[in-house]
Amino acid sequence: MHRSAPRLSRILACAAVPVMLVAVGCSSDSGSGSGSDAKKSADSSSSGAATTEPTKPAVEPAKFGDLPDACSSIGKGTIEDLVPDAKKKGGTAGRSSDLSVRGSCSWNGLKDNGVKGSQYRWLSVAFTRFDSDQSLGSGADRAAEDYTKQVAKEKASEGAQKVATADASGIGDEATAITYGLDKSDEKFENSTVVARTGNVVVTLTYNGAGFAGAKTPSAADILKDAQKAAKEAVAAVGKTAEAAKSDGPSDGKSDEKKDEKSDGEKGEKKDDAEATPKS
Repeated sequence: MHRSAPRLSRILACAAVPVMLVAVGCSSDSGSGSGSDAKKSADSSSSGAATTEPTKPAVEPAKFGDLPDACSSIGKGTIEDLVPDAKKKGGTAGRSSDLSVRGSCSWNGLKDNGVKGSQYRWLSVAFTRFDSDQSLGSGADRAAEDYTKQVAKEKASEGAQKVATADASGIGDEATAITYGLDKSDEKFENSTVVARTGNVVVTLTYNGAGFAGAKTPSAADILKDAQKAAKEAVAAVGKTAEAAKSDGPSDGKSDEKKDEKSDGEKGEKKDDAEATPKS
């Protein structure tokens, strides 16, 4: 009995060794797996951070939010000077689905000078407004792009002869005058178009004229001068419309407060009078 007890202890000790080895092995595998998962998670996070695009700065707000009435954008006196005997003095408005974005108007007239022939004149003005858009750009930038396109379009007018361009200083933020001759209906026309940009609005004004029945063709210089005069008025109308909108804006509430104070005061006076009146 005494000799078997030590032997049993040795057997139990040997049996415990594999269990410890297994435990150590499991512990080692678990630690290795956790480290690998943590590394993958870190790599994924750093990859996601690297692909995040920076936020774009907000575009500049559009300067103008409305357009003037095209047929009222040029003074009556100017219309009478440029288009004598206009068929419709108030002009003919062009079609538009939204007059705050696009509007146009035109005038034409034939002044009969008897045996000296007749003088024909045509005048038109068009407005296009561009809003600021985060994906498309600011209204001013979009208008500048359209301004360039309109100038190129006028220079490439079909049948245009002796095309010439020049800066039209003093009209909006930028302006270009395009002049050319044009043969139409067996008559010689002189044409001048002024394309101007003011803020986020593009203004295109066209003026042309011809002499009929033996009358002289108007000079290119006179047509250009008159076109620039009308273009200045049209561009100025854009700013005036914006100023008018500001003055017609929402009330600051002061006048309403005064009305309320006056009303409350009148009510108080009536109440005091009623209390002061002796009861019968």
